[in-house]
Amino acid sequence: MTQHASLSPDKWLRFSPEKQVLMISNEMNRASRLLSKADADSRGLAYERVLRLVDLSVEVAEKRTLRRELLRWRDLIGELYVASDGNPEAHAAALRILLQLTPGSAAQIPFL
Repeated sequence: MTQHASLSPDKWLRFSPEKQVLMISNEMNRASRLLSKADADSRGLAYERVLRLVDLSVEVAEKRTLRRELLRWRDLIGELYVASDGNPEAHAAALRILLQLTPGSAAQIPFL
């Protein structure tokens, strides 16, 4: 994976947890346009980018509760990543759950 490969934990830590969640949700939003069978390869790459950003957030998370919830959420994305077909309902549900992790990102839920 080349995208986000140069993003270090030190650089990622400069973003607030709220901003980190919003950046992860941005990658999820991009992936939402790749849920057809024809986009399987691109969808897989999009989920890899999501997983990379989640891993960075877990690594730098200062609050144990946020780290725990991100790890649980990561399991959802792992399931979507290994699935052979895109699942729009599960993807939308995962995005909604992600946005609920911080107050600022939760404010974006009405715009889904």
